[in-house]
Amino acid sequence: MPKTTDDSKLRSKKRSDANSSSRPLEALEIFVDRSLGKKIALPLTEAGAVVHLHDDHFAQNTEDQIWLTEVGKLGWIVLTKDQWIRRRPIERDAFLSAGLKVFCFMSASIPFSEMADAIAVALPKIKNLAETEPPPFIAGIYKDSSVKLLITRQ
Repeated sequence: MPKTTDDSKLRSKKRSDANSSSRPLEALEIFVDRSLGKKIALPLTEAGAVVHLHDDHFAQNTEDQIWLTEVGKLGWIVLTKDQWIRRRPIERDAFLSAGLKVFCFMSASIPFSEMADAIAVALPKIKNLAETEPPPFIAGIYKDSSVKLLITRQ
């Protein structure tokens, strides 16, 4: 005889939409700067993120402080491999004043396919940090897909 259940006793195993960990990766809007380019978009979109490419919004030669300010107004997460963004005073000041959440790939010398895979695997960690850490901040993404906070305003 098939097992039956009383509908009044059923509980959903799905977490509440109010819980940030239940929101899909589609909630991530990621701006990919020109250092990573358009090749990174496909693995990220396949993993569920909404991707905005630098060259779709800005000229190739747009200075970093300009696009950092504009992307900050849109509230997008920034993905880059330009580690100097946290060291050069103009860019650092721009990301701080724009209130950005920046994720920088820290192992820029590995093959692109490995980089793309590492970033795609790190997306849930990126999402979690972006939802729990107040901006501005810069976090590093490493080739093992770990994500570590590097710089905060505090």
